[in-house]
Formats: sequence, structure tokens, C-alpha cells
Amino acid sequence: MKLSFGSIVAAFALLSSPSASTDAFVPKQHKAFQPRSVVLSSTTTVADVPTTPIQGMKPGTSGLRKKVEVWQGKEGDKYYVENFIQSLLDTATEKNEGNVPETIIVAGDGRYYNDEAIQIICKVLAGNGVSNIWIPQGGIMSTPAVSSAIRTREGGIADGAIILTASHNPGGPGEDFGIKYNEAFGQPAGEDFTDKLYEKSLEISSFKTIEGASDIDLNAPEGTTYQLTDASTVTIIDPFKEYIDVLKGCFDFEALSKFAKRPGFSLLFDGMHGAGGPFARKVFLEELGLPESCLLRCDPRPDFGKCHPDPNLAYAADLVKKMGLAADGSADPSADIAALPALGAANDGDGDRNLIAGAGCFVTPSDSLALICDNWRAIPHFSKSGGPKGVARSMPSSGALDVVAEALDIPFFSTPTGWKFFGNLMSSKELFDKTDYTPFLCGEESFGTGSDHIREKDGLWAVLAWMSILMKANEDVAEGEPLVQVRDIVNEHWAKYGRHYYCRYDYEGVESDAANKVMDLIREEFVDGDISTILADESGIKLTAAEEFAYTDPVDGSQTSKQGLTLSFEYPSGDPARVVYRLSGTGSAGATIRMYLEKFEGDKAKHDQSAPTALKSLADRALQLVKMEELTGRDSPTVIT
Repeated sequence: MKLSFGSIVAAFALLSSPSASTDAFVPKQHKAFQPRSVVLSSTTTVADVPTTPIQGMKPGTSGLRKKVEVWQGKEGDKYYVENFIQSLLDTATEKNEGNVPETIIVAGDGRYYNDEAIQIICKVLAGNGVSNIWIPQGGIMSTPAVSSAIRTREGGIADGAIILTASHNPGGPGEDFGIKYNEAFGQPAGEDFTDKLYEKSLEISSFKTIEGASDIDLNAPEGTTYQLTDASTVTIIDPFKEYIDVLKGCFDFEALSKFAKRPGFSLLFDGMHGAGGPFARKVFLEELGLPESCLLRCDPRPDFGKCHPDPNLAYAADLVKKMGLAADGSADPSADIAALPALGAANDGDGDRNLIAGAGCFVTPSDSLALICDNWRAIPHFSKSGGPKGVARSMPSSGALDVVAEALDIPFFSTPTGWKFFGNLMSSKELFDKTDYTPFLCGEESFGTGSDHIREKDGLWAVLAWMSILMKANEDVAEGEPLVQVRDIVNEHWAKYGRHYYCRYDYEGVESDAANKVMDLIREEFVDGDISTILADESGIKLTAAEEFAYTDPVDGSQTSKQGLTLSFEYPSGDPARVVYRLSGTGSAGATIRMYLEKFEGDKAKHDQSAPTALKSLADRALQLVKMEELTGRDSPTVIT
């Protein structure tokens, strides 16, 4: 008798698949005597489909982001997803000494086109012979949770993960979609990988896929498997387990649960309808026992509820108002501080960025990083090792971390923007057998904070760090007495170290040629030009230096150039200031010019201004010098945060 492919695969899967053990077949939600079946696709064939190169597949600081219609092939390039994934997989195979990766996670932030793209990607992976494809139940998983699963699931056997996200960019028809790749230690692919991927995308002539396969039910019970070919299996996995376990290794959940119930403490968390929402529910409600009322917009939606899922003052406006803050981050004088939540926070679309606020107190990302460093004793991940062994910030972030690191004698690094640049420092011992900088603390000004527990920024980690800081600050406060608040901790920090006034102007969707003209002007007239002839204007703010940031990696020696243009200034009082200009690599169309403004203020009597107000004269001076309005046609930024 001739056996069909399906019957052979069924027999093989049931007899020999590691996931076919009795325990593995019991669905999490139906433990009682219901074996988990192996679900088979219909008979499939592997196809090698001819294609042609598609221009523009150059990943930015965190993957490739384009309008969703581009990925869907509606802009004329039929096989956009297939071309990119084949180029990615060819790069990963080449880096793996010619061996196709065996285990890859495929997960997304739930934005529009997430589910369809997962189906396409799984077929390409199966066509290329990837043995194990893991998909989180529902297809949604936060970026930090993916990094956790790469590092720890089944002992860390995953070779990497394909993450479907455009991070903090809007989702839905006409909006953004993106794909990034994280490598075997959970870190975003480095420039060597993304450069090679881009080269391959310009040379591709065909991609492999499978034909005749039924779609995968992304909502199937955890543990359900789909045999796509005789060599490739898809398994539906629990999105939460590894991530929660990793967080429990960083924080004292039992103590935090007790503190969460203390009179005077309350939390308000805004998930912005992104992937972080279900994880916030898991942590804050199920683990720490906080009430449902602490969650805001924690149900993922394909269009993020038509919001812009970027946790800053502009796009998290509802949370900002509920925390007693004005639009510029200053305290709203009409707000009743005593009635406000003690801690407010938000995540972005894929759950890796964070906003932190207290009642009537906005904490800038740069200040948040410095405060976490200074209060490391409150966080078990650091305290059990005697404190951080290394800290780093992105170059555009303020110098608030620098002064704390110097005071605490902790090795400090300033890196280009992009979490991948922190990866080598965190894995210095792990990957290169060099100096061990773990436990490690790092962050960037774009609302990203994290540590070496994973290899990504982590929004929930930052919130738990601040809960831990508040818990430590109140350990000697008697029951019934007013709790120490976020604003008290921040004010004490500024009094000790000085305040780095800091804010960012974003000019979004600028025509690319115009944006490049701004950068070229700064480079030619200031960095390479003679600034001695440039006099101070009526503000008295004088340009003192100009430079372009380049980076030599202290671990592997790799070099990265053109990472930001800095103009240094001096106020009439002698106080230093600087303005950094960058073109963001996180947009999907046009260009975003980011202008980062910073001024140090040591006088604590002058620490009570809002940052945009304190920096207005510096901003005016910097904008005039680079001819922003003249070259771009923009008379104001899209966002100030």
C-alpha cells in the first residue's frame, strides 16, 4: 500500500516529535485529560519562486519599516515580505557557517497585517528547511518578551527571532509595518548582519516557500503543532512564561505585591493598545494584585485604537493629564496632587519603550536612567551583585547618567543610538570572553531603558524598577504617614547632582532632500568650517564647538561613523549647553529630524522650570543657525517632548 505524505508525517510526529509527549499535549486551559493533538496541514510542496530585487530594503536602527501597503505588495512589488525574509534567512544561514537556523521565533506587536505576514513568513521558513518555528499564542508578543524567549526557552536553543513591529510608529491602513531580526543571544541584529541582508536583497533571484499549506490557527492552544513539511514544524507557545520568569529574577515580586496594596500607592499604566498591554495585565494584576482600574488601553488593536503608540508627552496625553501634568511636562497647578496616582507609566506599540511619571512630576528618560543607576540598591538585579558593573547611554541622551556613574565609579559608555550598540557591552564576557560588565544598565533618550536581563529595552522592567525605588524610599515610612513620592526622589536627585534640562524637538515626515540639506549645512559650515567668526546673537548664547559623533566599539573594535552632529554652546553665565541633530532611522517615509537640547543647571533654586521653557532660547538660537525653517519649510516641530 502506498502511504501519503500526510500519513507518514502524522505517524512520525506522534511517535517521535519531542512535543508529542503526554505532558506536552495537555493544553494549558484544559488540563483535565484532553490530549493536545498534532494538527497537520494538507500535503505541501516546496517551491522555488523566481523574483527580482526590490530597492530600499535597507534596515534602520531597528529593522526595516515601510508603509503597510508596501509590505502587502500594493505598491507594485508583489513579493516584498518574501524577498526580505529570504534575504534575512540567507544572511543568517551564511553567518551560521552555511547551516540553516534550526529554531526561529516569529512574533509581532499585533499591528495591522501582523497575522497575514506571519503566515507568509512561516511558509518561507519552512520552504528553506527551518526545523522549529515558534509562534506565540495569538501571534502577539512584546519585543522584550521575545528576547527573553530567545535566551531562555528550552535552555536558549532558539537561533533568533523575526519580530513584526514598527515599534512606536502608527499602525493600520496607510500606516507603518516593520520587520526586525534578533540574534541568538536575544539582541537586535548588528550592522554587519543588516548590511549583508541589504546586499542580498539587491542580488536575490528567487525565494523558497511551500505551496498547498493551510493557514496556521494562531489562536490554537499552547503546544499545538503544525507539520508544514517533513522537516519543519510550527509550535504555538506561551507568550508570557519566560518573560515573567526573567522579571522575577530581577525584582522581588512578593515585596512589590505587598507594597502595591499599601495605602497611598496606586499605579496607572497606559498600554497604548500595543503588545505590552497583555503583559502589563499579567504582571500588575495577576502577579502583583493591583486592581483592573490601574490599566488603561491594554487591549492590543491592529490600529492601536487610532493612537500614535509612542509613550511621550504628546502621544500619551490622556495619561499625562491624569498624572496632573501640563502638556510640556510641568505640574498642572489646578490638579489635586493628593488624588493622583503615585506612579504613572506607558509602553509603546511593541512594549519596549516607557514613560515614567509621578503625581505632578514627569521624569525624562535621561533622568530616569540616572535615577535608576543612583538607586541601584532598590533593585535586586543590581543589589545582589553589589551594583551595576557597567552603564551606557546613547550619545544624544543627556549627561545625567555620566555624573552619577562618575560619582559611583562605574565604567561608563556613550554609544550611537540603537539598542544593538548596547548588545556587545552587555555580552562582552558572554560572546567575546572579555570584561564582564554585567549587571549592566543602559538607556536612550527615546524613552528606552533596560538591563542585561535581556538584550532589548524593556518598558515593564522600567516600571518595576520605579516601583522598587518607591518601595525602598518608603520602607521606613510608618503606616498612615504620607508616602515619599516620585517628585521627592527626583528633587533630591537634582539637589545632589544638578539638573540636566533636556528636551527633544521632532520634525517628522520632512522631505528627505530637505532633511539632508540641514545636516549638510551643519557639517559643512560648523563641523568642517570656521566657527570662530560666528558671534553670539541677542540671547548671548555663543557657539563654542561642533563635531560629528563616531564610535569605536570597545568590545569588538568595529567602527560606526556619522552618528549625530553636535553643536556646543555657552550661556552668558558660563553654563554649558549642547544641541544634537540626527536623522532618525525609525520612520517609514520621508525623514524625521530630531533635535536634542540640553543645558546643565547646578543651582537648585533654578530647578523648577519646565524643560521646554528653560531651553527655549537655546532652541531658537540653534534653529536659526541651521536655517531649519528656510530649508524644510517647517516653522515649528511636530512634537516637543
